Amino acid sequence: MNKIKQEIDNLRKLLTYHSRKYYEDDAPEISDYEYDALFRKLQDLEKEHPEYADNYSPTVRVGGKALEKFEKIKHHVPLKSLQDVFSFGELEEFINSLSEQALSFSVECKIDGLSVALTYEQGKLISGGTRGDGVIGEDVTQNIKTIKSIPLQIDEPGRLVVRGEVYMSKNSFQTLNAEREENDEPLFANPRNAAAGSLRQLDSKVTAKRNLDIFIFNIQESDHSFQNHDEGLAFLEKLGFPTVPYQKTISSFAEIKEQIEWIDEIRKTLTFDIDGVVIKVNNLQERETIGENTNTPKWAVAYKFPPEQKETILRDICINVGRTGVLTPNAVFDPIQLAGTTVSRATLHNKDFIAQKDIRIGDTVCIQKAGDIIPAVVSVNKSKRADNTKPFQMPDVCPSCGQPVFEDAEEAAVRCTNAACPAQLIRNIEHFVSRDAMDIDGLGPAVAKLLKENQLVKDASDLYYLQVSDIEKLERMGQKSAENLIAAIEKSKTAGLARLLYALGIRQVGEKAAAILAAHFKDIEAFFTVPEEELTALNDIGEITAHYIKDYFSLSSTRSFIDRLKECGVLCYVQEEEKQSSVFEGMTFVITGTLPHMTREEAEKIIIQNGGKATSSVSKKTSYVIAGEKAGSKLDKAQSFGIPILDEIAFLNMVK
Repeated sequence: MNKIKQEIDNLRKLLTYHSRKYYEDDAPEISDYEYDALFRKLQDLEKEHPEYADNYSPTVRVGGKALEKFEKIKHHVPLKSLQDVFSFGELEEFINSLSEQALSFSVECKIDGLSVALTYEQGKLISGGTRGDGVIGEDVTQNIKTIKSIPLQIDEPGRLVVRGEVYMSKNSFQTLNAEREENDEPLFANPRNAAAGSLRQLDSKVTAKRNLDIFIFNIQESDHSFQNHDEGLAFLEKLGFPTVPYQKTISSFAEIKEQIEWIDEIRKTLTFDIDGVVIKVNNLQERETIGENTNTPKWAVAYKFPPEQKETILRDICINVGRTGVLTPNAVFDPIQLAGTTVSRATLHNKDFIAQKDIRIGDTVCIQKAGDIIPAVVSVNKSKRADNTKPFQMPDVCPSCGQPVFEDAEEAAVRCTNAACPAQLIRNIEHFVSRDAMDIDGLGPAVAKLLKENQLVKDASDLYYLQVSDIEKLERMGQKSAENLIAAIEKSKTAGLARLLYALGIRQVGEKAAAILAAHFKDIEAFFTVPEEELTALNDIGEITAHYIKDYFSLSSTRSFIDRLKECGVLCYVQEEEKQSSVFEGMTFVITGTLPHMTREEAEKIIIQNGGKATSSVSKKTSYVIAGEKAGSKLDKAQSFGIPILDEIAFLNMVK
């Protein structure tokens, strides 16, 4: 075997092994640093040798090219929902109704996430689909592959379809919401909403960053036969699937009740969110006898936990200033124990939220944790309100800089008008240097604050004028740290226009919009003169976003900022790849399915380098469709239009 191919194969096996030890066995054998080093080595080898590409390599978990829309996927075995019960009395009625037909029950945590079905054939993951209406869901295979705990390959030669619940851990949820709050983006209400929104991203690279996870709780289809449900779970666990935790097989209502009470007690300590317990008949033949309703099985129910709520006294409403100047009110109340932790603060979102609930300082308020994680003010107990309370008013000036604020009617927000506001400056620098922006390693919030406090930076452009001697004298830095930071700043100069546009922090210009703008306009100078109607003509750039872009580039401070970046060598335009030929001039290609020796991105690069255009949807104007394995509906559409179909070899022969 070719030495490079053997090294790539060995790295893939090694990474798969260590990934399983970490995610399924909870027994890591190497450090995160060592794992990342192996992962980067594999990425580099695959990039250098695209002929050894493999859709089941661990590197696919970082995400691929964004989709325009999700295709539909049909579930041969419907993914039905469950009937809910809300008391032990209702649950006992259910158990008693089946006492003559069922001998034992499986009791499991009800994971609060998004239900999916995963299909494996010949040991390989070929598709992943959302529940949808139970029969027709959305094909989210590309996103499913980014979930590290899902095995891409299993030791099972036949067909296997499993059902599971995709979820977001409590820590990942808190981190995600903290990032969104810093960027003045709407917060997710709970981990379930965050998981659902993350799994349904058209750009799988976004999904990959959200740290989703999964628990498998059922076999939908299998070439094996099992007598009991718990036997099937044991089989899945041996194959490497993370199965639903704290599953127990029980025969009496008293034992079921005891297990539910125990799960309710420990759920505060769990790293994932559950909203109840599932009770299902264990024997599969007994299930057949009991039967099913149209939308729910008769042999299972979900016992739902009521949310924990507590009253406390609201002592103050303090104001936080975000990166874009939004003033966010936060409730400060007497500490209470809620869902396993002590809480004393909760966001009040905006002035409209406070007005709708008529929240006043001194009120007795009811607190609940959204998804058992994020404290939220649910209501005010007005019967306990003192006579001297007053309706809350947002401040007229910014608490950080003392400058006037204005009301942004479009977003129900109050915003600081001062571009030099200290609170905004620190957060703007943090955003500018973040991983998805200019990616300046080692410049976190603490260092940004140090630079500001020592008057070394007034805005992010000042970073590129720093010297080692400026940094090494700062507290907790030193020469080596200073040299590393300057090297990281220097490296960021070549981040490219798309990252720079995102780093600027223009309202409503996220990573996707920045990439669209960079690809179309090529040079940052274009934004100083482009009319709004040309901006809105682009996909995903609406009128409000276009208005924010024009406002930003109309400021004299923006002109000065960009000029300073250019002066120190920051790349402010798109570097076009050298064109190799014009053989595809005027042609439009669509790639569908899995090519045997190259990724879709590599094929698209060849098309563009030779003068062609690559799109994601088939139309009558499409010149060729390049079809690989599992081509799907795009191939059918191309054939109906009479569009020529190429395989990988025919495509490469056209280039030659």
